[in-house]
Amino acid sequence: MSTEAWITNGDGSVTRAERDLPAPAADEVLVDCLACGVCRTDLHVIDGELPVHRSAVVPGHQVVGRVAQTGPAVRMLRPGDLVGIAWLRGTCGACDYCLTGRENLCPSARFTGYDADGGFAGQAIVREPFAYPLPADADPVSTAPLLCAGIIGYRALRRANLPPGGHLGLYGFGSSAHITATMALADGASVSAMTRGVANRALAGRMPLRFVGDEASHPPDDLDAAILFAPAGNLVPVALEATKPGGTVVIAGIHLSDIPVLTYEEHLFHERDLRSVTSNTRADGLEFLKLAANLRLRPAVTSYGFGQVDTALDDLRSGRASGSLVIDFAA
Repeated sequence: MSTEAWITNGDGSVTRAERDLPAPAADEVLVDCLACGVCRTDLHVIDGELPVHRSAVVPGHQVVGRVAQTGPAVRMLRPGDLVGIAWLRGTCGACDYCLTGRENLCPSARFTGYDADGGFAGQAIVREPFAYPLPADADPVSTAPLLCAGIIGYRALRRANLPPGGHLGLYGFGSSAHITATMALADGASVSAMTRGVANRALAGRMPLRFVGDEASHPPDDLDAAILFAPAGNLVPVALEATKPGGTVVIAGIHLSDIPVLTYEEHLFHERDLRSVTSNTRADGLEFLKLAANLRLRPAVTSYGFGQVDTALDDLRSGRASGSLVIDFAA
């Protein structure tokens, strides 16, 4: 069995080719892909900014598709069901982290589009326990970005300890940040966005934000909390300096360039917290998808056909496109 796919070349590019697929194992399902979001983590994999876990891998980990075939141990999913496939692909289920609700820290965790082939392909395979059942009428294109950009934004927002009605700063305003801004605004917060790129600032300007500026701007009012989505370590001290005493700065990316030297008095004293986000748990995903349905979250999407995966990646890399970039297999 084979499927058409985009495969990493190891030099910052991808190639369209046929990829062999095994039959689904006992607890796995084979999924016909309908849409797949394009994430900055895909670029980190393609560009070699993350250690290689598998050469010639198929990236893509924000997948919406229909179940085509199930393994013999699959109990709940049936052919025709709409499901989502996210970044977290598997864990050991037995370590202290897994047994205490922190499976995102499992040392044996495996990831879609990194350890195993992902969604820039006609078909993908996922273990049933790590597939997210979706409503039958969910729109694949607008749902795809929720499976990473949305889930990670949700976890980052929870870790930011934003007080009720607080002022949240977002550094970088791409796919995850604009979804996070929508959640924070719906909860009564005020939001400021500091971001590079005309397209990203234009997207931020269409939302009811308190302030929009470039990535190094200091908002007119200090922040109660900040989330750093841009993979730029030089923005860590910028965010800390803009955050009030007692506030929290969260680094939400999987990769970050080096952080400059911090001074205790200027950046960390007065009980400022600096925290990171590492992947997500399945509980995060289920909680967020329920919240997204209640809020009727619909990301701002730029869609591409399957033959334009390389173009979409280049647009994300250069900052030419804003919001969420999604491969629409029906286009």
